[in-house]
Amino acid sequence: MDARTFFGLEPDATDRTRWRMEVVRGLTSGTGALFGGCGLGACIEVMEQVTGRPCIWATAQYLSFARPPSIVELDVLEVVRGHQISQARVIVRVGDTEILTVLGALGRRPLPLEGQWAVRPDVPGPDDCPPRALMNRHEGTISSRLDTKLASGRTPWEFPGPEGSGHAALWIRMPELLDMSAAALAIIGDFVPFGISQALGKRAGGNSLDNTLRVAHRVPTTWVLADVRVHAVADGFGHGLVHLWAEDGTLLGTASQSTIVRAWRDDQVAPLTELEGDVQR
Repeated sequence: MDARTFFGLEPDATDRTRWRMEVVRGLTSGTGALFGGCGLGACIEVMEQVTGRPCIWATAQYLSFARPPSIVELDVLEVVRGHQISQARVIVRVGDTEILTVLGALGRRPLPLEGQWAVRPDVPGPDDCPPRALMNRHEGTISSRLDTKLASGRTPWEFPGPEGSGHAALWIRMPELLDMSAAALAIIGDFVPFGISQALGKRAGGNSLDNTLRVAHRVPTTWVLADVRVHAVADGFGHGLVHLWAEDGTLLGTASQSTIVRAWRDDQVAPLTELEGDVQR
């Protein structure tokens, strides 16, 4: 399955810059609204489709919620098209309500200059990590479409507990997607809320104000290590960064995020047996 099929994106019959997508439960978070990473990922996919160029970076501003069975409309504008780089914008609406705005740059510049200086954390491989339990509220959501293993961190029922280091990590696999696309990385990068609970040592998470994906390399990999680094929580908001690593140690990209921090309700803590993946949303 490619990203276009995964999101259920359909182009307008007469205008390839206009797309539509039905918000189904499989694209939502535990709150029942469109998962932020799915919104960003869908916008990246349509920008790549319209420009014919790969994503370099994309940033999303989340304005409102979209819940099933809403139909979202995505309008793509290639603002500038250069010889190698395009600058584009996507406006996402449900009816007359704008719910999401995405800006991005797309292109490719073959150059012999290259290097990688970020350091991957020393954690066990995905085969040696336990599955992360799915909460009842995540049944049938985007979380159930991810295989997620806890590489570094605590399970939800270990909270409240002591404050953490601000670092936590998950191995994530998307069985339905054959290629590790930028759209897929947008979903996997939306895990700063998971890190917030780990950092605070409390039953807390959040929903996104923004999300920015920067793509470094595109290499085949089955599992991606989401290396979450929470920088600060203050005034009701959390800020952090996710390094996205291939199994061979290649840095695929980074995803930075600010969130509205919220405490979990007590009825959200019980695990759903025999399912994997948990997005702390």
